[in-house]
Amino acid sequence: MGATAPLSFRPFCRDCLGFSTDNATRCATCGSPRLLAHAERDALSIAHIDCDAFYAAVEKRDNPELRDKPVIIGGGKRGVVSTACYIARIHGVKSAMPMFKALAACPQAVVIKPDMAKYARVGRDVRALMLDLTPLVEPVSIDEAFLDLTGTQLLHQASPAIALARMAKRIETEIGISVSVGLSYCKFLAKLASDLDKPRGFSIIGRAESVARLAPMPVRKIWGVGPALDAALEKDGIRTIGQLQEMDLSSLMRRHGAMGQRLYHLARGEDDRKVATGHDTKSVSAETTFNDDLGTRDDLVPPLRALAEEVSARLKTQALSGRTVTLKLKTRDFKSRTRALSLADPTQLADRIFRAGLALLEREIDGTLFRLVGIGVSDLEDDARADPADLVDITAAKRAKAELAVDALRGKFGGKAVETGYTFGRGKRGQ
Repeated sequence: MGATAPLSFRPFCRDCLGFSTDNATRCATCGSPRLLAHAERDALSIAHIDCDAFYAAVEKRDNPELRDKPVIIGGGKRGVVSTACYIARIHGVKSAMPMFKALAACPQAVVIKPDMAKYARVGRDVRALMLDLTPLVEPVSIDEAFLDLTGTQLLHQASPAIALARMAKRIETEIGISVSVGLSYCKFLAKLASDLDKPRGFSIIGRAESVARLAPMPVRKIWGVGPALDAALEKDGIRTIGQLQEMDLSSLMRRHGAMGQRLYHLARGEDDRKVATGHDTKSVSAETTFNDDLGTRDDLVPPLRALAEEVSARLKTQALSGRTVTLKLKTRDFKSRTRALSLADPTQLADRIFRAGLALLEREIDGTLFRLVGIGVSDLEDDARADPADLVDITAAKRAKAELAVDALRGKFGGKAVETGYTFGRGKRGQ
């Protein structure tokens, strides 16, 4: 039997979702240059999907006047950038950049405080469309996930690549934001591919080309290579993945231990990690950095309540609850304090999270000035057993009912539609 000839696939248009003629550079129907064509296109099934500038994209969707303006999600002169839209990035704004540097680089930027409850809702809508394609979805964060579409071709009457392109179009049409897709035969290369052509990208890295595609890339592109390891490799004269490809396994393990083994295999496009749907969230938390150091109960309680509401909203969106509430404080000289309290029953209610956090906070109010406060919930489980009736605190049921009513109003009219007495007017001092 002779060798099987390579299959030829007609380019697929990501705009009108139609097939074009072989070797076309533009769609024959709509004229779009966004054609999906690759020799291994219909043979690959591991994908990574990443929402483009997610928080900023959601804000632009909800306020069309922001469409052509640089937008930064963050705030406060001592805060950091959570997300910057692509217009702001052109000016040099990056995620995790201190706000004062971001505004120096792009003084005309519109700065918006994060609305995590809203972003969680949109993230859940995107996740639902992913689950329409395959049950094998591994969330990485609120705005990205791995998917394994192996064996779904009969269900969708299309290859994984075509099904993904159609889903990306649905996300734009139905949800109003865009995503970038990476497709390959393993998670490492799918993740790498999704970052090659942002925004609204769809990049493919096939088996036949993987080693050559990786060779010129810097070693920091390898999953797990952070600044410290990058510096150590550079000290050894290793700057590109191609240089790692020329080294043997024993040499890399002798220099870098278990990480050396990972470098050896990933440099060659070898990654046997599966898309794991059971990759559970360990905790849900939120924090804020103040414009000015704060130390009194009156100053610290409003932001703590707002953060408890943010954590509660995320837990409710993900149908989670937790038993341990953790308070985080950072002093003006950057020393951290972490305090935790275990609850008798799991909770997802802002009221219970806040009251536990407040009990911890009151023990720390001793004249110390703080630059940051945060609160989180861990020991997570689903919400089936969350917040049973409290036989001791007879007003707890009334507070829980009121909270659910507030949630309903916020879901209909927006996150700021209703504010509690704790948080009203908080913006003067917080991030």
